Amino acid sequence: MKVSVTVKELHEAISAAGEVPVGFVPTMGALHRGHLSLVMKALDESPLVVVSIFVNPTQFNDTKDLEKYPRTPAGDLAMLREILRPSDIVFMPGEKEIYPEKDTRTFSFGNLDRVMEALHRPGHFNGVAQVVSRLFEIVGPSVAYFGQKDFQQLAVIRELVRQTGSAIKIVACPIVRESDGLAMSSRNVLLEPGIRKNASSIFRALSEASTMLSRCDIPEIRQYVAGCINSLPGFALEYFEIADEKELIPAVSGSEIISGRKYFCCIAVRAGSVRLIDNMEMRLD
Repeated sequence: MKVSVTVKELHEAISAAGEVPVGFVPTMGALHRGHLSLVMKALDESPLVVVSIFVNPTQFNDTKDLEKYPRTPAGDLAMLREILRPSDIVFMPGEKEIYPEKDTRTFSFGNLDRVMEALHRPGHFNGVAQVVSRLFEIVGPSVAYFGQKDFQQLAVIRELVRQTGSAIKIVACPIVRESDGLAMSSRNVLLEPGIRKNASSIFRALSEASTMLSRCDIPEIRQYVAGCINSLPGFALEYFEIADEKELIPAVSGSEIISGRKYFCCIAVRAGSVRLIDNMEMRLD
């Protein structure tokens, strides 16, 4: 594999490879098996793969969260070296390469950036749109791969592509979980041992909630999930919503569920000092 740290180096490496289409996996590093599943999917489908590693400051509304976000560049490169081909590229730019000037663009995604994560992380999705649009512009991929764990982000990126008229195909890849069900996240390494031991309760609560609509209304499901999470020492439920796949409109009652649409249970939890998100498709049969 090749490593590029500037846009110029990246473009030279892509040109030298002479392979199309380009499959792109954008990451913020601190890689784990979830990230690698995206890379493997890209390798299966694309003759040239670019993996970016860039911790994007514009999507953090909390500077302390940005400061403590895990950074493991040496380990990331070692993991990628095991699976990438000689012509594939790892793009590790500095901030000035992505934002040579301050990015003042403002995006609007309708309901997508007014619910769930957007309510609790103001400005987050505008920052996501800034960096993803810049990376798409720089890399010029035909296909880009994102994890289903970031459910709302995936919807925002699809809308970004639609609004910009881009031909980039967005591929969603399944959530990869630890053996106890906890969704893999770069933030998991920050969990204190006692908190980590109980973190699988998020998965168990989601698993049960995803089956409850046939016998319970949504307020009861919310109450169940809140009880599961808030009863654990050091855990606090930030939100739990049942939302449709495309517009992400949270349903208040079962009567609002529209036949033919997919719905997902979406959750955010404060686990000690770490914020975790997860989601699971609702079983409607």
